Amino acid sequence: MMREGRGVVAFLTRRRGGGKIDVADILTYLCLLVGVLAMFGPVLWLVLSSFKTPASLTSFPPTLLPMQPVTMEVAGYPEPLRLVDVTFPDGTTRRLAQVRRVGIEVTMVDPTDPAGEIVLNINEVGRRPVEQVYFDTANYSGGVQSFAFFRYLRNSVVVTVVATLITLLINSMAAFGLSKYRFRGRDAFFLIILSTLMVPISVIMIPAFLVISKVGWVNSLWGVIIPGAATPTGVFLLRQYMLTIPDETLESARIDGASEWRIYWQIVLPLAGPALAVLAIFSIMWRWNDFLWPLIVLSHSELFTLPIGLNAFQGALNTQWNYILAMTVLTLLPITVVFAILQRYITTGIATTGLK
Repeated sequence: MMREGRGVVAFLTRRRGGGKIDVADILTYLCLLVGVLAMFGPVLWLVLSSFKTPASLTSFPPTLLPMQPVTMEVAGYPEPLRLVDVTFPDGTTRRLAQVRRVGIEVTMVDPTDPAGEIVLNINEVGRRPVEQVYFDTANYSGGVQSFAFFRYLRNSVVVTVVATLITLLINSMAAFGLSKYRFRGRDAFFLIILSTLMVPISVIMIPAFLVISKVGWVNSLWGVIIPGAATPTGVFLLRQYMLTIPDETLESARIDGASEWRIYWQIVLPLAGPALAVLAIFSIMWRWNDFLWPLIVLSHSELFTLPIGLNAFQGALNTQWNYILAMTVLTLLPITVVFAILQRYITTGIATTGLK
């Protein structure tokens, strides 16, 4: 572990030519920093905003960290008062507690001596509310209670897992046939599959919905799972990877008496593991984040997936953004974990080119 840590540090701090810092080094790290901020900045803003109170979300200017006004109990007042740092025209600054505000006049008291009230004109003094960092975890508990999160999570997991397994099975079988069997029209058939990539998804939605309606899969999770099971992207990816598997390996298995199904299941699929992992990541991301097709097929709330549920969670007159942000973070967590797990298999096996 120490060697890996030192290797990472040496890689990140290495310089051009091994000498002093060069202009190219500065530009390189600047570009990397901009790229990191562009990629992870919105995610960081989303996660931190999910802990903000509704008042903090609408405050201006916006802040990166979740902030909350500091209040203090003052003798003679039933409710805690908000603390404010007031800068007077003579340059002195005092920390006062705000009682009320009417127009441009604000009434304050000294928390240590609340006997007398101070009336100030907000145009004549500088005011800065006293705030502190506060992570409001109630957004998550309240969102889960007022939002059928676990029901939508179950539907999303079922759709994603079943659809991904079917996608891997169908696409790998098609790729196996197109890469390891020679028959008339094989290349033409493969080009026809690739040509479907140029067809816009909006063109096939209405015919696909009519087919789903005839089959009786409207308001059914099968209507969300089956239409996108076979993907030309997956067939292309797996076929190109299976072409790197030597035909001699398959011929040796046939000589030993292995059936075609056993060759496919016990030889080709294990050797194509890295490509299957890539396709699994793509499929999970597609199905987990799919919004338009489930919105068309599903109308019963008990069958909604998480993206559809989040859309329905918005009120007609009042949108509780603090709950929506918290539920969005919870929605992103499973796919992030899956990507982190499968990425390890990709990086460790991608250099093998199909041979173990």
